[in-house]
Amino acid sequence: MMRPGVKQYVVARPLYSEESFSEEHDKVYRHRKTMLDHIKQYFTCDAKRAKNAALSLLPVIGWIKMYRIKEWLLSDIVSGISTGLVAVLQGLAYCLLASLPPWYGLFSAFFPVVIYFFLGTSRHISVGPFPVLCLMIGSVVTRLVPDEGPPANITGFEGLTRDEQRVLVASSVTFLAGIMQLAMGVMQVGFVVMYLSDTLVSGFTTAAAIHILVSQLKFVLGLEVRGISGPLAIIYTLEIIFEKITSTNVCDVVISLVIMVVVFIVKELNDRFKSKLPVPIPIEVIMTVIACGVSYAFDFKTRYGIDVVGHIPKGYESPMAPNLHIFQETTVEAFPMAIVGFAVAFSVAKVYSVKHDYTIDGNQELIAFGVSNIFGASFKSFAASTALSRSAVQESTGGKTQIAGLLSAIIVMIVTLAIGFLLEPLPKSVLGAVVIVNLKGMLMQFREIPYLWRRDKPDCVKFHTFSFILFPFVFFSPRCSVLANIRGTDIYKDRKDYVDIYEPEGVKIFRIPSPIFFANIEFFRGKLVEAVGFNPLRVLRKRNKALRMIRKLLKKGYLQWTSVSFLNMSCGPIKESEDESNMEELDLPTDFKDLPSRIDWNAELPANIVVPRVDTHSLILDFAAVSFLDISALKGLKTLLKELIRVEVEVYIVACDPYILEKLHNCCFFDDEVQPSMFFLTLHDAMLYILEKHPLDPASEMKQTEKQVLLLPQAPDPETKF
Repeated sequence: MMRPGVKQYVVARPLYSEESFSEEHDKVYRHRKTMLDHIKQYFTCDAKRAKNAALSLLPVIGWIKMYRIKEWLLSDIVSGISTGLVAVLQGLAYCLLASLPPWYGLFSAFFPVVIYFFLGTSRHISVGPFPVLCLMIGSVVTRLVPDEGPPANITGFEGLTRDEQRVLVASSVTFLAGIMQLAMGVMQVGFVVMYLSDTLVSGFTTAAAIHILVSQLKFVLGLEVRGISGPLAIIYTLEIIFEKITSTNVCDVVISLVIMVVVFIVKELNDRFKSKLPVPIPIEVIMTVIACGVSYAFDFKTRYGIDVVGHIPKGYESPMAPNLHIFQETTVEAFPMAIVGFAVAFSVAKVYSVKHDYTIDGNQELIAFGVSNIFGASFKSFAASTALSRSAVQESTGGKTQIAGLLSAIIVMIVTLAIGFLLEPLPKSVLGAVVIVNLKGMLMQFREIPYLWRRDKPDCVKFHTFSFILFPFVFFSPRCSVLANIRGTDIYKDRKDYVDIYEPEGVKIFRIPSPIFFANIEFFRGKLVEAVGFNPLRVLRKRNKALRMIRKLLKKGYLQWTSVSFLNMSCGPIKESEDESNMEELDLPTDFKDLPSRIDWNAELPANIVVPRVDTHSLILDFAAVSFLDISALKGLKTLLKELIRVEVEVYIVACDPYILEKLHNCCFFDDEVQPSMFFLTLHDAMLYILEKHPLDPASEMKQTEKQVLLLPQAPDPETKF
């Protein structure tokens, strides 16, 4: 029985087979490129393409030309000094994970940074040692050069001390990983990072964080524990630690606990009051300086038997060639190092590129890290990526470009060449404590496990296995399309294929032709942005910046609100503010609560404020072919929907599989912005609802020749004929 007052529509059209439909409706011929066409285009070269290739290989040329010295230089200097101090400390600390003498970490915080300055596309990441990579290098080092017993039978080990052998192993495997990254970049296979879902990366880094934590316990407790590699290494290491627990150095434990508690508290305060602090408090550096001073004054090494950093040689060592025999022994380990180092750096770079509205190139990032690792390994540094905490320091202290990164490398160089001796009395337990505190972010990912287990355990196993097998063949580049109505029917086809189509003004219909999961969610986002003609996040930020500007001008009396619009009360031109504080607020919904009325963003704005125009008021997403949606895609989809809703675009999802709709409810997908009411049973239902909500004005209606859509007013038996 039909509910009273519910609108109905009746469709009157011929019954079509595929053949009869093709006969009645003319299609547009479109030449589709063959594989040979793509190959010819790829190898075609002209002056413009050669120039673009040169600029893509040296991204520094692109951003250095538009560098704003007066506005950015001071921020980059402050950021570079702050990041450099943290890089010195983390270089020494993370080197312990690689089972190398601490000062070699300074090399890894210098050489790769210099190369990345010229070749990298991210303006905000801090290149250098990354704890997970250091741990992976350490496992290779201890396998070939163990703490106890003879080293592996490697040509070139003759006459070298154990530390020199370990440095040779670390630099050689880094060189090999760099070659792999460079090769992948040249072959344009930066898409490999799409194989790594958020849950996969989270699981890997969380497991690595546990290994890192266990590896640092010997420094925190002041115990001598030999390095162990291979299966169950973490179990054997814990067994040795518990056997020697009675030999714990109490002074080391006290120092470590004090460092961890103080650093943890101050880091939390930095996060809580980041909007009020001009720069984060460099508590790690402060505590390291204090620990060095106290250790030197009270001679901790002699009086309490504390293990310290010890002698740090001045200057850099002469370059050396990698060992080919080590290449053969470490090929299996080098490949995951290359992938992990790139994936982590690219993920962090992508976050900052979205936040600061610029693009990064995955293939160029592979080339940049490949050359950085090859060059750095030649000077005895080990594999570089980016540390999350160090990159956060570089960005939060006001870093605008990689000039901040270059200045941080100069700080590291000054320590290496001149003042490294001041760090000699630093207890290794301090470095271990710093490493453990910086694992907080990775260890907190444990909170995702219950959520994933409750929400997605069958899909997680079944589909990820399935997608890894079929992904290259089916899901890599599905053909998205914008649909339009075939006149006189309730049928919707690709707008490029037919002549006699109807497209209501302000409405877009986007068809998604395959399952959505971690590897293709960004692809779909890009195609959707291309289809609607604007980037919703960019528009939202522009609008919120404009609101900031309008509020400031109203407060200062430069603008006055009239019954019609704003009145500019200033005599001279008003310069747009470059203030980038509280960037997170720019992603929130536009708030008009303290303004007399809402702002028409498509009208002319005061004070020469320009905001991208959005002519689309409704977007329909056709989910008829979407048979699967994983957790990573679910998060990406919700973020995209919120961005569209916040720029006043109404989103409707049609023909959604009941299984997916049930999953969205189970995963708490809906909230005050993304609501279940946006889901419609069919595409035609959604279209008629939009046309009733946004009726066409007479001028637009006249332009639609032979228009065959009729919305009848509500009556006892209301109908909508199409």
